[in-house]
Amino acid sequence: MEELTVISLTTTVVKLVFALLCGGVLGIERGRKKRPAGFRTYMLVCLGAALVMMTNEFICKRYGTGDPARMGAQVISGIGFLGAGTIIVTGHNRVKGLTTAAGLWAAACIGLAIGIGYYSDALIGCFMILVVMSLLHNLDERVMAATKVLNLYIEFERLSNIGRFIEYTKEKDIKVSDLEATRSNALDETGIAVLITLRLPKKEVHTSIMTLLNLSEGVKFIEEV
Repeated sequence: MEELTVISLTTTVVKLVFALLCGGVLGIERGRKKRPAGFRTYMLVCLGAALVMMTNEFICKRYGTGDPARMGAQVISGIGFLGAGTIIVTGHNRVKGLTTAAGLWAAACIGLAIGIGYYSDALIGCFMILVVMSLLHNLDERVMAATKVLNLYIEFERLSNIGRFIEYTKEKDIKVSDLEATRSNALDETGIAVLITLRLPKKEVHTSIMTLLNLSEGVKFIEEV
């Protein structure tokens, strides 16, 4: 490991290939789920971050001056622009792409670790990030699918249906803690869409609650957000 910290053609190739592999492993997981940033994107982010860190290290050793962490710090903040591009708001006001954006940022961090020669940290970090993005995905869905708080996007046929819906939730012992009206291109002039937060009396599977709420008068579409 100590030999690989010396700047040479061999260490350069080893670091860049290692960065490609780590980025590729994370990118494959995102690509399988058809996310905006996939295999090649993750590889490029990790490779670029490693190259930046190696360049910064070269400058410090070549000229004997400068901060070895300065260029890496710019990567940490700059990657946010790329991550923001993967976050989208769907037609039903549902936010998607947060995990992909966080993964890109983490991939850049791995690249920086590889670039400076911190291989053990990069390898462990890559493994743990992969576990979080792939193996813990189902666990996260199970936990969020049975909580007392339920955030919904609902489309009604007309404005008056909202009052009837609130009365319907009270009958089912469900409290409305927040409600925000919004517009949807899928509705006509009389229709209205709302973002609503409900508090359930106890933990229940959200799909069953949504099925129950869909029976309320005037509900055209309902989706958890």
